[in-house]
Parts: sequence; C-alpha cells; structure tokens
Amino acid sequence: MKLLSGAIAAVDHGGSLGRASALFPHAPRPFVDLSTGINPHSYPLFDLPATALSRLPEAGQLRELAEIAASAYGAPSAAHVAAAPGTQILLPRVASLVRSGKALVLGPTYAEHARAAAIAGHAVAEVSDFDALGEADLAVLVNPNNPDGRVIEKARLLDLAARLRAKSGLLVVDEAFMDVGPIEQSLAGDVGAGGIVVLRSFGKFFGLAGVRLGFALTDPLTAERLDAQLGPWAVAGPALEYGIRALSDAGWQEDMRVRLASDAKRLDALLGKCGVPISGGTSLFRYVSFNDSPSLFSALGECGVLVRHFAERLQVLRIGLPGSEAEWQRLEGALATWAARRKDAPKEFGQ
Repeated sequence: MKLLSGAIAAVDHGGSLGRASALFPHAPRPFVDLSTGINPHSYPLFDLPATALSRLPEAGQLRELAEIAASAYGAPSAAHVAAAPGTQILLPRVASLVRSGKALVLGPTYAEHARAAAIAGHAVAEVSDFDALGEADLAVLVNPNNPDGRVIEKARLLDLAARLRAKSGLLVVDEAFMDVGPIEQSLAGDVGAGGIVVLRSFGKFFGLAGVRLGFALTDPLTAERLDAQLGPWAVAGPALEYGIRALSDAGWQEDMRVRLASDAKRLDALLGKCGVPISGGTSLFRYVSFNDSPSLFSALGECGVLVRHFAERLQVLRIGLPGSEAEWQRLEGALATWAARRKDAPKEFGQ
C-alpha cells in the first residue's frame, strides 16, 4: 500500500504543447501530439443552432441527453444518469458521496482520482492488489485502466461492490476508455443496486475533449444528489448538441471502433519493427514499459513527436494514435532515428 501524502497538489498530464515546447525547444513544429489517448478522428463537426450559444440550456434538452446517454452506455434509465461538464468536475463530488474515511485507488492509474479523494477529505492510498480495495470506504479503479489497459472482470467488481455496500461504502469505476474496451465488463447496467458510480467520458472516444462533457451512472437518488450539486445549466448548450447527436449515432461509433482497432494494429507493427515492446493498452493507446523508454521519449520529442511519460515511472510510456498519414510518417521517421541510434550505441560507447 502506497500512502499518497500531498495528494491535493496539481498533477502533470499529457497534452501540454507548452511544456513540450519548453522541453524540446528545437523540435520541428507542429508537434505530433500522441500523449493524450484522445481519438484523433473526432466526431464530425456541424453547424450549431444560434440558440446553443445565445440562450441558457433548456431542461428538456438535458433530459433528452440523459435518455440517449443511458441507452448508449447501457444504464437502466435516464434517472440513473447525471451529466456534467466533463468527468473531471465530478471526481471530488463523487468522492464526497461517502463520509471521510479510507480511500483506496487501484494503481498505478490516472492520478486525479487520488487528488479528488484527498480534496473530499479522505485519507488516500494507492494499492496494487485488487482484493485490498475491500478494506476501503471509497474504492476507485479505472477499467480499462489508464495507462496500461488492464481490465478487471465484472464478476469481481460486483462482488467488491456488494462488500462495500454492506458497510455503506462506495465503488467508483472510471470507464473513460470502455467505449473501446470489452463492453461485457462494464458495470453501467448494474448501477441500480446502489453503492456504485460509473464514470463515462464523452471527449476521449468522440475526440471532442474541448466540448467538456461526461456522465456519472449510478442509482437514481445518487444521480439526483449529483445533479443538485452541479446546479442548473451545468452542461453548456454546445455540449448538449454534440452529446445528443454523437451518442445517438450508433453507426459512426461502430465504424470508429473498427477504424481504431486497425490503427492500433498498425501502431503495434510499427513499434515492433523498431524494437519497442508493447506491454498493454487499448485501441486508443499503447502502453510501453522497458529500460530504454527514457531514450525513446527524448528521441521522439527531438523529432517533434510527443508521447506521454511518467515522472515516477521513467520506464513507462503511453503512445496514442497518429491522426493523419503525415503524422504516421513523422512517427515512423522518429522511431527509425531512435532505433538506428540504439543499434549504434554499443559501438559508440565501446560496450
């Protein structure tokens, strides 16, 4: 068990081109940003009605969005859905649903969960053993996990939820990447039993992170509590428009899953050709863990290709998907440059 002191401090994330520019000032521009795990093939943009910007959002639109989200994600009904301007704003509110106690986060994972639990007043620790979560008042895990893609089976999650529910605890399952995960392992359809909150992110799979839209799927009373905390007009007019249209578009979603799976295979082949071992991931990103990861991160950055590195685990990288053929070529060239340096390194340094 890893106690997380100072967990309220700000967390470093991928996607900062400002930090990338400071770290690699001489890299060619623009950067190819593969650091976020966000779908590079975004849902098609469309003309918004003027009222999406000129009027406050209508309650009827929010109900429509909740109904569509329940159907898309497999929640029992719209009453089990709380919509928010991104899941990030939900994290401390969800953590506050149980009285302050012991919060355990299955890690290593997305660092904001521990920070949100600390903000809510919990004593926070990271655990690597799933069974240890049963000791928590608030248990949090990401499924599929970020950044390694680990999946916990639904049966184990339901058993944990029952144990926590018996002592008025709460299980939070962040399914931000379940749109490209094994949907049969989702807990979305089981939230009615109580003691479970499932978080779903809109921006990652639909490639529209700037829209700021996310959902908490839970029992109706808890959804009502979250709605009350967020207050009226929490979801902006443009987010309502995009959420309603994109979540209703089942055809686009199925086609995109096929495309992303194909892109992920292409990335596997490219990494493998250059000697980069793949340790996990989803079809939106690949997880790499090996001793030469720091040199790979630096070599890619110098070529203007940004991938996600982790300050506390220097051997780990998360690599997202290029969004165009030009970006694929930039990545391939950068990998080839690194592979050539690596091959020559023993001769160069007399090893």
